[in-house]
Amino acid sequence: MISPLVRRRRLAMELIGLRDEHGYSSARVATEIGVARQRISRLENGHVAPDLDETMRILQLFGVDEARWQQIMTIAREAQERGWWAKYADEMGNRQALYANLEAGASEIREYQMVYLPGLLQIPAYTEARVLMDRPAAATYSHTRALEARAGRQRMLGRPGGPSYEVIIDELAVRRFAAPAPVIADQLDHLVTMGHERPPITIRVLPLVAQIRQHDVPRSAFFAYRYPDPHDPVVVAVDTVTNDLVLTEEVEVTRYLSLYDRLRDAAMPPNDSLNFLAAVAEEIRRNSHHE
Repeated sequence: MISPLVRRRRLAMELIGLRDEHGYSSARVATEIGVARQRISRLENGHVAPDLDETMRILQLFGVDEARWQQIMTIAREAQERGWWAKYADEMGNRQALYANLEAGASEIREYQMVYLPGLLQIPAYTEARVLMDRPAAATYSHTRALEARAGRQRMLGRPGGPSYEVIIDELAVRRFAAPAPVIADQLDHLVTMGHERPPITIRVLPLVAQIRQHDVPRSAFFAYRYPDPHDPVVVAVDTVTNDLVLTEEVEVTRYLSLYDRLRDAAMPPNDSLNFLAAVAEEIRRNSHHE
C-alpha cells in the first residue's frame, strides 16, 4: 500500500496537468462537471480523498485515452484507501498517524534528528518517556496506543521489500538526555545493534563541531520520503513544536534534500558513528555508578 496522502498529491499533479494542457481554469472545470469550485481547489491541493465519479467526469471532459485513464483512476482509488493509522488516529495522536501515512509503501526514508533519538529505532522505555513528557494537557490520545503505534511503524522497516532507512543524529540528541540516564544508555545500545545487524539501516552522528558546507545549519528535524513510482512526489516532512509541515513542491523539497546531503557529508561515517554511540552508552553507565 502506497501512502494515500502521497497518492492524493500525485492525483492533484495529474489533474492540474490535464487542466493546464487544455487551458481550463479550475472554475471552468467545476462548472463543466457540476461541482463547486472549492471542491476542485481542494482536490488539486491534495487536501481531500477523491470522489471516483468526479474524477471520471474530469477525465471524460478532457477526452483522456484509455491508458492514461486507467493510470489516473488507479491513483484515485489508491488515494481513497485508509491505512491502519486512520482508524486509530485519535488514540495514537495525529502526528504519529501522519508519519505512518507517509511511511506506507516508501522505498527510501531519510531523517535528520537534532533533539530526540529517532522514533523508528526507539526502544519502548524511551518512547514511553517521551510520550508521557510531550503529551499536551488537553490531549485525548492514549499513551498506550501511541506506544503500540510506534511499534507498528517500526515493524514497517523490517517488512519484505521495506524501505532503506538512513538517519543522521545530531550529537546534541545523544548528549542531552531526553529520558532517564539508564534508558538513554539502553537506547544507544539498541541503535548500535540495529546499525550493525540491519543492513537497510544506516546511522550517522553529526558532531557538535561539524563543519557543514556553506555553514548551512539545520533549524529543525526533518524527514524525506521516496516511493517506488518515480512519478510520485518526493515528500519532505518538517518537524515543528506544534505540528508538521508536509512539502511536495520541487523548490522546497530540493532545498531540504540539499541540506541533507550537506549534513551527511559533515557527519561521521557509519562505523565511527556506532563506535561513538557505544562509547557514550558506556560513559553514561560509568557516570551513573559514580553518582
